[in-house]
Formats: sequence, C-alpha cells, structure tokens
Amino acid sequence: MIVSRDHIFKEGELKDKVILVTGANRGFGLAITMGLSKAGATVIMLGRDLGSLEHAYDAVVDAGYKEPILYPLDLEGATPENYQDLQDNVLEKFDKLDGLIHNAAILGAQMPIEQYDIKLWYSTLQINLSAPFMLTQFLIPALLKSDDARILFLSSSVGREARAYWGAYSVSKFGIEGFAKTLSEELEKTKISVNTVNPGKLRTEMRRTAYPAEDSSTVPLPEHKSSAIVYLLSSMSPKMNGEQLTIAD
Repeated sequence: MIVSRDHIFKEGELKDKVILVTGANRGFGLAITMGLSKAGATVIMLGRDLGSLEHAYDAVVDAGYKEPILYPLDLEGATPENYQDLQDNVLEKFDKLDGLIHNAAILGAQMPIEQYDIKLWYSTLQINLSAPFMLTQFLIPALLKSDDARILFLSSSVGREARAYWGAYSVSKFGIEGFAKTLSEELEKTKISVNTVNPGKLRTEMRRTAYPAEDSSTVPLPEHKSSAIVYLLSSMSPKMNGEQLTIAD
C-alpha cells in the first residue's frame, strides 16, 4: 500500500501522544522526531550517542516544537535489564506509550555472503532485528495502556525482494517483515496496530554509502517524507494492521 508524503498536519494533531523513536538523533529519525514534535507529540528520542541526541534536541526546541525526552541507549549492547529500566521509566513518567517507531539500523557491508565478516553479520542482525524484538517486547505493557497504540517498523525494498550483495542488512529487513507480521497477528484483538513502512529513497548518510555514484540532489530529503509518518501515527489515518506500507517518492 502506498502512503502519500503530502500529509499536512494540524497543530496539536498528536497532542498528548507519547511516541518513542529509535535512531532519533540523525537522518530520517530526526526528521520524524521534528514532524511528530511539531504535531504536538512528546517524543522519546532514543539513540546511542548522547552528544548527537543533545544536538538533535536543540534543533527541535529551537524550532519551537514540543520538547522531547532524551534516552541514550546502545542497541547493540543493550541488555534485558536496560530494556526493563526503559519500560519502568516510560510507565512511571507517562503511564502509557502511544507509538513506537523502529527506525535505527546499520547498513553492514555490501558483499557476497561467502566473504561476509561474521562479527559484522552478528552486529547488523543485533541492531536491526534482535534489538527491535527486545525493545518491542518490553514496551508492549506500556503500549497496551494506550487507547490507540501504533508500532511502525522501518523496512526496505531489499527486505521485501531479495537482492544480491545486500547481506545482513537485507536479511535483517526480511526478518523485520516477518516479525511485524507475526506480532500483528498476535495483537490483532488489542488496541495495538503493527505495520512495516518502506520509506523509499532518502538523502541520508546510509544511502550515500550504499549508492556512492548516485546524484544525491535527485533524492528526497528526509523531511520531505516525515509527514507520512506523522499521518500514520495520527487518528487521521485508518487503523491498519499487518500491512506492508511504502511512502511515495
């Protein structure tokens, strides 16, 4: 299903909503954070590097948007105890969670499977697949306290159609698609909806690494597509579950 990137949201459209975004300190994660905050949501910005999180925080506040919450966490090394602490903090401060956006990911390496570095394989799968599993598991109790909770897993075209040399990244995104579908079936009788979103082409550092010869001026900026995520988190969009969504170019 194609989602338009032209949603014009109203001020306060997400008022009183609490939404956690992983990888919120740069790229599409920061653009999503800016859009959600502009729409009135309180965004919990989760990222590995506190310094870049603070820089992103300043950008949101300087724009005059809703003040976000910073939560530094290294998804590669996070333990169940770290996720339990996060759950406790969310429930103590907000008593609920209305949205969870799994944006954080690493590219790994683009090379044949037979040459793939084993340590990098494990790291990529940990950050891109295992961490979203653990984060989701520990935040379901907070999501169940919302009247309309929505989980979005950022996916990729190489997570829906195999492509040579995309290695662990592609495998992790195929895993995300399967995990999201399984979770959507398990939660279909609750107030939590689960969908995957392929953002398509974005002018990010990851894409520049993946396509070094591409003319980046022809690729949409992250902020040109972030309103689609705001739409999918708002009551303006239909309650979908178990869908594979793609943001229009």
